[in-house]
Amino acid sequence: MVSVLLLVGLAWLLDMDVLVRRLTDLSFWWILVGLAISFPQMALLALRWRITAARLGLELTFATALREYYLATFLNQLLPGGVTGDVSRAWRHGRGTRRERAAERHGFGNAVRAVVLERTSGQVVMAVVAAVALVSLPVAPAARGLTLVFAVATIVLPVIAVVALRRARTTPSLWHDLHAALLARDVIGVQLATSALTLATYIAMYVVAARAVGLTTPLGTLLPLIPPVLLSMLVPVTIAGWGVREAVAAGIWSIVGLTAEDGVAASAAYGLLVFISTLPGVLVPFSPSLGRREGPLRDGNGDSEGVARHPAS
Repeated sequence: MVSVLLLVGLAWLLDMDVLVRRLTDLSFWWILVGLAISFPQMALLALRWRITAARLGLELTFATALREYYLATFLNQLLPGGVTGDVSRAWRHGRGTRRERAAERHGFGNAVRAVVLERTSGQVVMAVVAAVALVSLPVAPAARGLTLVFAVATIVLPVIAVVALRRARTTPSLWHDLHAALLARDVIGVQLATSALTLATYIAMYVVAARAVGLTTPLGTLLPLIPPVLLSMLVPVTIAGWGVREAVAAGIWSIVGLTAEDGVAASAAYGLLVFISTLPGVLVPFSPSLGRREGPLRDGNGDSEGVARHPAS
C-alpha cells in the first residue's frame, strides 16, 4: 500500500509524459549489461553468507548459498517488507541443521543469526558510503544542513546500535556472534571487501539503469546520487523499495539541480532490472532442498557442532 501511494503521488506531481517516454525507450543492450553485472553480484552475496555461516559453525556450500540467495531476492521483490526472502533462506538453512542432536539447541538460531549478520555487514558499508555521498553532494547552502543531518544519522545510528548491543547483558551470545562473524581481526577485512564489492555492483547496475533510460549525466555527477537512493530501499515498509526509492531519487536529483523525472526514471529502471535479474530464483523450489544437504560443521571425530568454533578475540 505504501509503495502504491508513493508512486501515485509521484505520478501526480511529475510530468508523466517524460517518465513514460524514458521508460518505453529502454536500451536493450544496457539491460543486458546490467544482467551481466547481476551474476558476480549474486556470487558475492552468496560468498558473504557462506563466510558468515562458517564463522558461526554452520556448513553451507557455495552452490547452495547461491541458489538460496536467488530465491530469497526473488521473494523480496514480490512480498512486502523486503525481508521475507531472507527469512526463507534462514529457515531453509536452519531446517537442515536441526537434523543433528547438537544442532537442535544452536543450529537453527545460528542459521537465523548468520542471515541477520550477513545482511548487517552489507548495510553498514552501504550506510557509510551513503553518508560520504550525501556530504559530497553539490547542493545549495539552504539544503546543506539537511544533507549533513542525514549523513550524520546514517553513521551514528548503527554505532549506537552496536554499543547498545555490547552493553546489553541479556544478549551476550548475539554480541559474541557479531564479533566472531563480522568484527574479529581475521574476518573483518573479508567482510568489508565482499560488502564493498557487492555495493559496487549495485551502484554499477544503477548507472546502467540510468544509461538505459537515456540519461547522459556525467559519471562524476551521477555516482554520489546513487548510494543514498540505495540506502532508502532498506526501509521495510514497501515492496522491493518501490515508491520510497523513487521518492528519494526525485528529491536528490532535484536538490542538485537535475530533473526529478530523470531521477525517478533511472530508479524505476533499476527496480525493473533488479527484478529481471532475480527471475532464476523461480526455479529454486524445484531443485533439491537445502535442508537435505547442509548441516553443522563437524570436528575431526565426526561430532556435529552447533556453536561457532572461531574465537571471539
